[in-house]
Amino acid sequence: MTDLNNLLKQAKEMQEQFEKSQKQLAEQEVTGESGAGMVKVTMNGKHNVKNLALDSSLMTEDQTLVEDLIAAAVNDAVRKVAENNKNQLSGMASGLNLPEGFKFPF
Repeated sequence: MTDLNNLLKQAKEMQEQFEKSQKQLAEQEVTGESGAGMVKVTMNGKHNVKNLALDSSLMTEDQTLVEDLIAAAVNDAVRKVAENNKNQLSGMASGLNLPEGFKFPF
């Protein structure tokens, strides 16, 4: 029964770490860029756009080009948020002594 109690304790610790990591990830900000930095989108870990910066030279460009650059910058930020989330959450279980063969859902 000690093994089960130990496993439950580890599960509780893992849940606490997971909740803490989720909060930290939500607060982190990343910046996605496109057009060699002419468009910058700052996004938090909850995928909320916090800031959008356009180089002034884009104001004379075709609307479709500007829209494409904004979309590319947003997509870049989304990829960076996903990468941050994956990296932080995958390393979370490394300190726990989980049974052999135990797999995380990510």
